[in-house]
Amino acid sequence: MAQLTKRAGATGAVCSVAAIIAIVLNAGHVRTNERGLELIGNAEGCRRDPYVCPAAVLTDGIGNTHGVKPGVRKTDKQIAADWERNILEAERCVNTYGNGRRLSDNTFSAVTSITFNAGCANMQKSTLFSLLLKGQVTQACNQFPRWVYGGGKVLPGLVTRRAAEKQLCLDGVK
Repeated sequence: MAQLTKRAGATGAVCSVAAIIAIVLNAGHVRTNERGLELIGNAEGCRRDPYVCPAAVLTDGIGNTHGVKPGVRKTDKQIAADWERNILEAERCVNTYGNGRRLSDNTFSAVTSITFNAGCANMQKSTLFSLLLKGQVTQACNQFPRWVYGGGKVLPGLVTRRAAEKQLCLDGVK
């Protein structure tokens, strides 16, 4: 798999996060706002070719791990379709387990971002979601900095991402 990562980087298989966001926003199916999509997209990056992510999972597009096939390069349209499905999956989780329908757009988008990254199974029983269910949104937003570990270590990229998510979450508190 290391060869896969090396080859993808060597072929310049980077794609434009902004172009993918435009396609997804134009489709009009996601609730996550543009600020939230920018946060997720810029944190994840965009790659046309499959690569192995830090969690050792074969990934492509913008954080997509579903149906990734080695050696298959994707178009913007394919990347946008995969990303939209993954965003909608995270949004369903937020609505089901995190009181999503009662959250402001900014708070909802921040919670969708962390759910997209950490996974529904990890989030649904979290203190963050528990606080959202109780309507304690500010306290829930203050939980973001706790989610900065990968492999038992603090990851600088997650520290940066969680700070941005926390700010977006708090910007949604009235």
